[in-house]
Amino acid sequence: MPSDVRIDPLTGDEVVVAAARQHRPNLPDGCPFCPGGLEAPEPYDVGWFVNRWPPLPGGRAEVLLFSPRHDASLSDLGDGGVRRVVDLWADRTAEHAARDGSAYVLVFENRGPAVGATIDHPHGQLYAFDHVPPAPLRELERAADRCPLCDAGPSDRTVSATGGWTATVPFAPTWPYELLVSPGDHLPDLPLTQANDRDAFACVLRDVLVRLDQLFDAPMPYMLWVHQRPVDGGDWPGAHLHAHVAPIYRQPGSPRFVAAGELGGGVWFNPVVPEDAAAALRALPGARG
Repeated sequence: MPSDVRIDPLTGDEVVVAAARQHRPNLPDGCPFCPGGLEAPEPYDVGWFVNRWPPLPGGRAEVLLFSPRHDASLSDLGDGGVRRVVDLWADRTAEHAARDGSAYVLVFENRGPAVGATIDHPHGQLYAFDHVPPAPLRELERAADRCPLCDAGPSDRTVSATGGWTATVPFAPTWPYELLVSPGDHLPDLPLTQANDRDAFACVLRDVLVRLDQLFDAPMPYMLWVHQRPVDGGDWPGAHLHAHVAPIYRQPGSPRFVAAGELGGGVWFNPVVPEDAAAALRALPGARG
């Protein structure tokens, strides 16, 4: 059954009704992502395949495999392993950018069942939209005249930095230990990054993911997504490549719920001071190469 795109007449919000996804398996017996499994019959380091229960039609939704190691997570893969994932993100972005009808490529990861991951194997996803979705579009419109990431400068909310890339707790984060990972240079997208940028991105990203797991001495459920320049051929001068990391715990075992007052009002209430969140993460040892 094809996806059905609808616009809420009250809010203008876009909703994709993807009825086929209602029947996708939840925690299936046997891992389909392990080498030799249903979706990965051959050995691999990283890999991808078209989602069998796609929210978008025409091969525009993919599952991205980060590692053949079933018991690993992105932070366990070493800087070299995360670099291979960054390369995968860039390669798949370039592939969809070259296809007719693509306008925006979103790569993302949901880590852990607490944020909806149904298979416990390190993986992410890709959506290739035929338009620029509202969330990145808002950022791009705000950056059209002046890039906020270029203007950011040194901050007491910086957690990790290397090779010109930094991971910083945002000034006004929605999530208590939220992080923004970005290059100091105004790089527009993943395909245009050079080897040194991909190395630095992988290093900083892995470092903060390790810190998040250490924060409460347990694996941190999180959502991660990359925002980059649209692939619609338009002029997007404000596009500055960056990744958002949204961990959901505010204290050990306690999720930060987004509830009615916030959804109904459109105003977010964060229980952790951003500068305190950054200090807590900086105090941890981080990744060791």
